[in-house]
Amino acid sequence: MSTKLLSASGRRALSAAAMVLALACGSAVAPAQAQVEVDINQGQLNPLPIAIVPFTGQQGADIASVVSADLQRSGYFLPVDPATFPEKDIDVNVQPRFQAWQSLKAQALVDGSATEDVNGRLNVEFRLWDVFNGKQLAGVKFTATKENWRRVAHKVADQVYEKLTGANGYFDSKIIFVAESGPRGHRVKQLEIMDQDGYGGEYLPARSSGELLTPRYSPTGQEVAYLELTADYSRIWILNLDSSRREALGPYSGQVFAPRFSADGQKVAFSMVRAGNTDVYVADLRTRETKRLTTDPGIDTSPSFSPDGAQIVFNSDRSGSPQIYVMNADGAGVHRISRGTGRYNTPVWSPTGDWIAFTKQEGPRFSIGVMKPDGSGERILSTSYFEEGPTWAPNGRYIMFHREAPGVEPTLWTVDITGRIEKQAAAPGAASDPTWSPLLH
Repeated sequence: MSTKLLSASGRRALSAAAMVLALACGSAVAPAQAQVEVDINQGQLNPLPIAIVPFTGQQGADIASVVSADLQRSGYFLPVDPATFPEKDIDVNVQPRFQAWQSLKAQALVDGSATEDVNGRLNVEFRLWDVFNGKQLAGVKFTATKENWRRVAHKVADQVYEKLTGANGYFDSKIIFVAESGPRGHRVKQLEIMDQDGYGGEYLPARSSGELLTPRYSPTGQEVAYLELTADYSRIWILNLDSSRREALGPYSGQVFAPRFSADGQKVAFSMVRAGNTDVYVADLRTRETKRLTTDPGIDTSPSFSPDGAQIVFNSDRSGSPQIYVMNADGAGVHRISRGTGRYNTPVWSPTGDWIAFTKQEGPRFSIGVMKPDGSGERILSTSYFEEGPTWAPNGRYIMFHREAPGVEPTLWTVDITGRIEKQAAAPGAASDPTWSPLLH
């Protein structure tokens, strides 16, 4: 794990000037619909065989390797072994010999090039081919600084994923999580940021004599809200990831926790304990006004805004056990949506608005599940000794969470919304409570 503080330039997304997308090879448009595609909603998973040929030129092989790893990790693609490729060093401007590739049963093929221009910038072109129909499905060119080659690779993977699945990509994104170290009972908890594939892990400049908990990305990806907890107080901080400037929310007289941004990034919902009662509040970051939204004597916590900002989901034990409720953004119209057995916690609305993820406890086991915003369609995606803290990928198809077992360090995991694709996520060391960024720009 790196101990280097993350610089502003290392966090900053590529600017518009640093990355340009264009159709390659003079193609006016890509084919309107791919002949080869992946059904990501089918009942049985059959990963699509795909050949990712090492790109020619500078760092081309490294870029292709990252693209291959991204697609394989999604669970919907099966990269073909490069040792079996019938062609090497394919010219990006020349069609592959499709018949040779068909013998490998590769249904799709990706090739490309990576070259440095006179200004020292990296130009990356790639083609996506339908092998059996002999057609180009996509051709895109990216221009970026050389140090951002991994981001270019993630963007290539996003393009391939989108073209073949019809869903938005999610590879060009980041994860912030609680990095844990030290013996149990004396854990040191710091915030760390990394690429979604586990690379580039660096600590955020957020130090405390206590614990740093529950990081939550803003919808813009430029800020993160988190909780600082000491023996004497709790405080919500908002950290700007570009400038490293942080600002406290409040001050408040009661204990605060569970912060989360609104869909437009202009408000933060959180819970606060006052006079022994725990309720949901919302603070306007522009006016600094704070409004109490719930008044029930039960414990109301873990608020999460809907993507349109019109509603808030939260959990409350007002019915006798923790359950999931939805209310309007002004606190009106509170109604319960969870209907199953067990204890529901940490609800979070998906960025696409069609699902709410949650943690559920039944007996000694914990699960990650999803339900529709009206409470219908509940299904459990993953179950173990202990897991919690779901966070959505920017395309709303994957959920990351952390899992623990007796005597084992916490680790990050992902599961897709069908529950078929479950994998341990790459993270440098013990990790918990992740938050997934929106797509970078």
